[in-house]
Amino acid sequence: MNALVIAAISGAVGVTAGAFGAHALKTQLAPEALAAWETAVRYQLLHVPALLAAGLLARSGGEVRLTVWLFVLGTLLFSGSLYALALGGPRWLGPVTPVGGVALIAGWIALAVSARG
Repeated sequence: MNALVIAAISGAVGVTAGAFGAHALKTQLAPEALAAWETAVRYQLLHVPALLAAGLLARSGGEVRLTVWLFVLGTLLFSGSLYALALGGPRWLGPVTPVGGVALIAGWIALAVSARG
């Protein structure tokens, strides 16, 4: 899994989602739903530099597969569930969000361990 490619794609998707929320959804969603959308965008974009760091660490011989998987899984579950909930997705997605958050936290811990060498 190439973390640099994933970071670039996630960055493009995050910026697109942010623009979509700011323009197309701003008048379509309730304030709470729009806030959830913005949180999803923020967390997705916050993890792009982390994926870039993991990719650069991998290029220098670091073992970052677990880190990358956790960041990808965390972003999909955390941001993905918030995107879906903001758009009126099923309420059972609510408990998925914190699972994604735990994966993101674990990804940061895995990155710290990998960076230590």
